[in-house]
Amino acid sequence: MSGPTETGGAAFSATPPLEPLRAHRRVRFLTDEELDRLRDATLQVLEDVGVRFPDEASLRILGDHGAVVDRETRVVRFPRDLVLRALASAPRGFTMAARDPAFDLPIGDGATYFTTDGCGVATIDWETREERPSRKDDVATMARICDRLGSIGFMWPTVSAQDMGRTSQLHEIDAAYNNTVKHFQGMVMGRAEARYAVEMATVLAGSREALRARPMLSNLVCSIAPLAQDHAGLEAALVMAEAGLPVGFLSMPTLGTTAPATSAGALVVGDAEVISGIVLLQLAYPGTPVFHSIMKAWADPRTGAYVGYSIDSRARYAPVEMAHHWGLPSLAACFGTESPAAGTWQSAAEVAHDPLLAALAGPEIVTGLGLSRTYTLLYPEAILLDDDIYQRARHALLAEEVDEETLALDVIANVGPGGHFLAEDHTRRHMPTALRRGLTHELAGGRFRDPVEVARERAAWILANHHPAPLGAPEQSELTRILAAARAELG
Repeated sequence: MSGPTETGGAAFSATPPLEPLRAHRRVRFLTDEELDRLRDATLQVLEDVGVRFPDEASLRILGDHGAVVDRETRVVRFPRDLVLRALASAPRGFTMAARDPAFDLPIGDGATYFTTDGCGVATIDWETREERPSRKDDVATMARICDRLGSIGFMWPTVSAQDMGRTSQLHEIDAAYNNTVKHFQGMVMGRAEARYAVEMATVLAGSREALRARPMLSNLVCSIAPLAQDHAGLEAALVMAEAGLPVGFLSMPTLGTTAPATSAGALVVGDAEVISGIVLLQLAYPGTPVFHSIMKAWADPRTGAYVGYSIDSRARYAPVEMAHHWGLPSLAACFGTESPAAGTWQSAAEVAHDPLLAALAGPEIVTGLGLSRTYTLLYPEAILLDDDIYQRARHALLAEEVDEETLALDVIANVGPGGHFLAEDHTRRHMPTALRRGLTHELAGGRFRDPVEVARERAAWILANHHPAPLGAPEQSELTRILAAARAELG
């Protein structure tokens, strides 16, 4: 991808510091009574209805610890006290470590760290502007852009490496580790794949003990609505938990098809799926770092088509408060638009309030920047446009500084009635940071420029000029060896 340049010559460029959201006030959207009723409903579903676990290892672990296992249907029912005992060992906070320790994420420190939207399947080509299936080099390109943006706390594969077959998830890890110094979160599925992924993360950490102390890889596992777990997902989750890596369970109930057609009912189904997975890991490996996520969607009553979580703000905050009511960290859902193209009125309107709602609810991590067409299509400029919305929210959430310097009483007295402040030293000190200008304020020839054009240019500049500190040759060689071994075994 070509584009304008500002600097050049350096072998690599420093990654700018993180700019997480920090809300100085929190808003409670659900009452304690409502949260208690939701939790009690989840416990009732787990005890009376159960969740299907398709793999033998999970059935054995759950049965050994007192869950009621139906071997014929593979449905597991969870006594209430078993659930509460298991969750008591789940940590409220932990570290998602980065290749560069300066970008470690202390989960639970009060900040909200964002990542990209994940696992899209199509890309608008960076050169031809034609749509095509996504590839490994797209993952690498997005990792480099994410490395440059302070809004991105950690990297999630924005699109999938479809050109790499069954080992695509491992190639996504390789692309990220070679193109960002930030933490990487995968969606690795399968026991063998997860073992290779842990081995790759161990290369960066130096040893299994060092990896456990500073987990440089986390994993997200999707359940299958309604009330079922995924076989390959559970295999990977247990491998990751054994290594001490953070694992999140994500449910995606759809109102009217895979969940009741009411918001509360869908939340209960999704919550039961998530909690059942977390209970499994806490019983198998107590103290495993885990996180909770529900991203509910809707079935269009006219067509049955999938309508994503951007349609209703309750999909943003309710799952966060439910996770915290359990005492668990939350992965929230933001951004993500139904718009088929980036830079449209729809693409902005559907996500404009998301970062503010997220910060006010207080999730620890949030996914969502960078994809269009219901989280499937990547435009080169989309993540820059979403970053602009993010930065507006971050600026709005900054604490109002009220002190002697900012009150400026001596300056006001010096200027007096009818004067002006342009000549004051105080103005020169503060004017550069008094106003934040975004993509919509770029000027050319006295006219405001098209924000989409500006976003494309900024993406092009990053790719031309930003080169994160590379992995050392020994680490690159080891990752290549692991990928070759995985391909030989998995095909």
